[in-house]
Amino acid sequence: MTTHAGGTNTATRDSGHGLVSGWTAFAAVLMVFGGLMAIFQGISAIAKDNVFVVTRDYSYEFSLTGWGWLHLILGIVVLLAGFALFKGAMWARVTGVLLAGLSMIANFIWLPYYPLWALVLLAIDVFVIWALCAGPRPTT
Repeated sequence: MTTHAGGTNTATRDSGHGLVSGWTAFAAVLMVFGGLMAIFQGISAIAKDNVFVVTRDYSYEFSLTGWGWLHLILGIVVLLAGFALFKGAMWARVTGVLLAGLSMIANFIWLPYYPLWALVLLAIDVFVIWALCAGPRPTT
């Protein structure tokens, strides 16, 4: 651990000056990965290939193309927020928690179409929220 003249620890500083803690970096990497997976998920659904099985009489019935666009747009936003999170800004952390929550909802509803993919993204979103909320505490 390196300390500066002011006594702040660079390993735990998370002030938006380009230096992030380990948990924030972990969340950023997971958000970038999860965003990429959601983008591919959206592209696959929009392309209407035979990857997905459409179930009948599902409570949250929505066209596969509609789901594809939703996941594509959400994936792009999550990817961009993940890159912004590497800066360590507080707004990026709050946005990351919000977007991971939205992604959890979208992937929960996506379960009947591709359960394994949805469960992996749900787990990633849980870890993102946990890592962003367990980030460094402000030092006095």
